[in-house]
Amino acid sequence: MEAPQLISRRQALASGLSDKDLRRLCRTGRWQRLRAGHYLNSPGCDVSVTGRHLLMALATAETTCDSAITSHCSAAVLHGMSTWDIPLDRVHLTRDRINGGRMGRRVVVHSARLQPDEITLVNGIQVTTPARTIIDIARSEGFEQSVALGDSALRQGLTTIAELQEHVRQARHRPGCRKAAQVVGFLDGRSESTGESLSRIVLHRCGLPAPELQARVFSDDDICVGRFDFLFPELGVVGDFDGKIEYQSALRGPHSPEQMVVAEKKCEDRLRALGWIVIRWTWDDLDAPALLTDHIHTAARTAGGSQRRGYWTATPKH
Repeated sequence: MEAPQLISRRQALASGLSDKDLRRLCRTGRWQRLRAGHYLNSPGCDVSVTGRHLLMALATAETTCDSAITSHCSAAVLHGMSTWDIPLDRVHLTRDRINGGRMGRRVVVHSARLQPDEITLVNGIQVTTPARTIIDIARSEGFEQSVALGDSALRQGLTTIAELQEHVRQARHRPGCRKAAQVVGFLDGRSESTGESLSRIVLHRCGLPAPELQARVFSDDDICVGRFDFLFPELGVVGDFDGKIEYQSALRGPHSPEQMVVAEKKCEDRLRALGWIVIRWTWDDLDAPALLTDHIHTAARTAGGSQRRGYWTATPKH
């Protein structure tokens, strides 16, 4: 199936369609009307929430003046960052002025100072840079949403901690700056998914020691037993979010579910022999942090009586 295309009324009329044709296409569900003068040549079920917002942002950019810069969640979507749990029902723009912001049914216009180096081009559209976008989100959205977004940007190499710290310094007099500073101080680009980012928040709030991320465990004979999302050196526990541990070469290539289960058991047996205990958790466990904490402490007590052998190596922080 071809990817849906954004088509303006001008383009449709130039191709020979009439306004009556456009109304019929929308009425029969073959096209969608995204906003005045802009259509999508695909049924609504074919487009994700993020994809629809992207198309809305592109359509909005076509009909706004150059002084309106795509920003906040709309810039995040254009940059390809995670927008987990961030509302995407309106396109966000920022104008470089002190006042005059407004919120409409489809568009939110912010008024804020923008420096030239805080604006870049994505698909020919002026958007706030990744660093400015993260700080704007961190000042206005929740801690969890902002960490998930910032981690994804670091993971993709869109910005750096040093750049974000400088933007926090520049925004020190803006509302929400303290929130943004807390977010930046917690970010870690080694988190490979939104679930891992949220896991770090839950573990931190439960008072557990900060884990090493994406660490590899080796046996005495230098064989890599596995790479793990979380490793707690003090506890003797390795953890994995959503059951996706990267195992040694025994798991390379296509394998049946039965083969995967056997390989996982062998890996856990080798880790146990080295003095490590493996635990796994899922999205549901993040909703019950006390139970997850108890699970980790139970594993730590089990590991506490074992002498650890081999060694582990950490993945450098981005």
